[in-house]
Amino acid sequence: MKKILSLLALGLSLSLGVAHAADEKAASPQQSKMKTCNADPKAKELKGDERKAFMKECLSAKAEPAADGKSAQQSKMKTCNADPKAKELKGDARKAFMKECLSAK
Repeated sequence: MKKILSLLALGLSLSLGVAHAADEKAASPQQSKMKTCNADPKAKELKGDERKAFMKECLSAKAEPAADGKSAQQSKMKTCNADPKAKELKGDARKAFMKECLSAK
């Protein structure tokens, strides 16, 4: 009976691990930001209220605008729109191109 329960517990934990791994692939921007803030060496040094304050500041920080005063997304949009291929595409083909271009890192 103990072996069956042990195997059942092991199977359950493995299935939860697989489900968790699938969730990590579809991390939201907030989750990505949280991961970045937690990886900061300063966050690892802080404890208690100091750490809470640091995390709050880090998570609420906005992306720095580019030198021309535009956000990274706006700059990317301008670059993608300027692409000669984008100018010749219409409708769904253009939409697909823009989606791919804007999601490229």
